[in-house]
Order: sequence, then structure tokens, then C-alpha cells
Amino acid sequence: MDIEQLYQVILLGVIQGIAEFLPISSSGHLVIVNEFLPGESAGGADDLALNIALHLGTLGSILVVYRKDLIHILRDFQMLISIVVATIPIVIVGFTLKDHIEAAFETPMVAACGLMVTALFLWLCDWMGKVEAEPLDQPLTPNWKQSVLIGLFQAMAIVPGISRSGSTIAGGVMVGVSRISAARFSFLIAIPAISGATLLHGIDIARGESGATSITVLVIGAIVSFFVGIGALEVLLKIVRKNRLRYFAIYCLAASWFTIAYLMFKG
Repeated sequence: MDIEQLYQVILLGVIQGIAEFLPISSSGHLVIVNEFLPGESAGGADDLALNIALHLGTLGSILVVYRKDLIHILRDFQMLISIVVATIPIVIVGFTLKDHIEAAFETPMVAACGLMVTALFLWLCDWMGKVEAEPLDQPLTPNWKQSVLIGLFQAMAIVPGISRSGSTIAGGVMVGVSRISAARFSFLIAIPAISGATLLHGIDIARGESGATSITVLVIGAIVSFFVGIGALEVLLKIVRKNRLRYFAIYCLAASWFTIAYLMFKG
């Protein structure tokens, strides 16, 4: 691994760690940033092995930050049911549209358009979240109907550029869940979602459909995304409490317009 590979994988790890939890879409940013990176020496958004390593790092972040919740969930049947129900839509979409989704990850224009959708979700969340039906400091479990709807928002986030955290938190607020409850539930349902995606990509790797990324690169990427992810997750929880998601909506719009302009002039 040369110095250029090291810089690239650290950059991708930082992007994954930040964008997986802050509502700006890690998948969209990886696709777009890969468009600007010289060559493909450190892998990219289309490198399955590196993608898995980066996502495993952020999965570890969730397990660390929500370790107490996970222990409690083992005794909370209602929460387990809600997580399962919310996961069903993304499983269906992931299996039925797998080839189309993989093609989207090779198209920066799709990611740019997805960021505009994220901006809309965040603006709606910020606007609707001004009136809370639940106390913020007492997060509650969504009922099964709310879980289904939140799961549909998570399924939409398979498209690069549509933030998984942003869409699920916004979806939760839109169906009557408080911001804190929606954020907590968003990251809990990320565990089966990321694990499932990792399993699917792992199968592809076993079939020889992965890029030739070295183990060192994968380990560095996972470690960087893990530690950055912990910090980003804590920051997002504070932002959600203060109802400041509109700032990320502005950022997503700016990033989207910049990417579209770049691609148009480049083409």
C-alpha cells in the first residue's frame, strides 16, 4: 500500500463514519467522492470488500454507543417486533432490486438527485418536529404501523444520496414519533440493515465479484470509520435534540447542485 492509497482509504473511512450517522448519506458521498479521486488504487464505492469494511466499522459504532439499549432489547419483545417489522421493507427491496441498486452506485448523478430528496426529508422533519407528542427525554417504542412506515423510508435510502438516518428520523417524526425516539429507532434498525447488506456483499465476494483490495486497506478503513462514527453518532443525537436538521438540508442541496454542475460541465 503506497501513501496515496493510505490517504484515500482514510478519506473514505472519515466520510463513511461521518455520513453514515449525520443525515447526509454515506453511500451518496462515497459515490460522489470516488468520482473525484484519482484512479481506483484504494478501491471505491464499487469495491465490495472496502464497502463492507467501511460499513462494519460504522456498525461497530452503533453497537458501542447503543450497547445498553441492545441489552435491554433482549428483554423487550415489543421493540424486537418493531425492529423486525421495520426491516422487512428493506429486505424485500434489497433482494428484488439488487442489480438496479448496484448500477445506481456507479452513477454520481443518481447520488446527486438522492441528496435533494434527503434535503426535502430533513426540511420536513425540522418543520414537523417543532411540535412533539412525546417527552424528548423518554424515548418510546414505535408501534407496528409506525414501524412499517419508518421501514419504508429506510428502504428508500437504498438509493445512494438518500440518507438512511435522515430519512428514517424524518419518517419517524412524520408518523408521530418524537425526534429522540425516531433517532434511537433509526440506529437500532440500522443493525440488521447493515448486517444484511454486509452478508449480501460477502456472498458476492465469495463468488469472486470483489475488487483486489488489500487486507491492510480494509482494516484501516474499518478502524477509521469506527472511531469517526462514534463521534458523529453522538453529535447527531445532540443536533436532533436541538432540532437543527435544516442545516444539513442546506448542505445536501449545495452538495447536490455542485455535483450536478460538475457532471454537466465534465460531460
